[in-house]
Amino acid sequence: MRGKAEIGDKTMIDALTPALNSLKKSVEDGKSLHEALADSASAAKEGMLSTIPLVARKGRASYLGERSAGHQDPGATSSYLILQAAADVWAQS
Repeated sequence: MRGKAEIGDKTMIDALTPALNSLKKSVEDGKSLHEALADSASAAKEGMLSTIPLVARKGRASYLGERSAGHQDPGATSSYLILQAAADVWAQS
């Protein structure tokens, strides 16, 4: 809300929004926490990869303008890595 970023702005929101939506759906479907976290991380990965062709419109990468196209967003990448790590740790316990 603070930065007013939306999906498609090439930010961490591109990874976190699909992850959150996936997590909510998993809860509605009655999946285990392990399955829900794995699905959420998978959705975050898809969101992260979707940033590659985009031109950054928010955040530090926006200073690059058109040069940001063709590169994966670092915020989306770190968001995915955090969610994947959570899923991996939960799977081990």
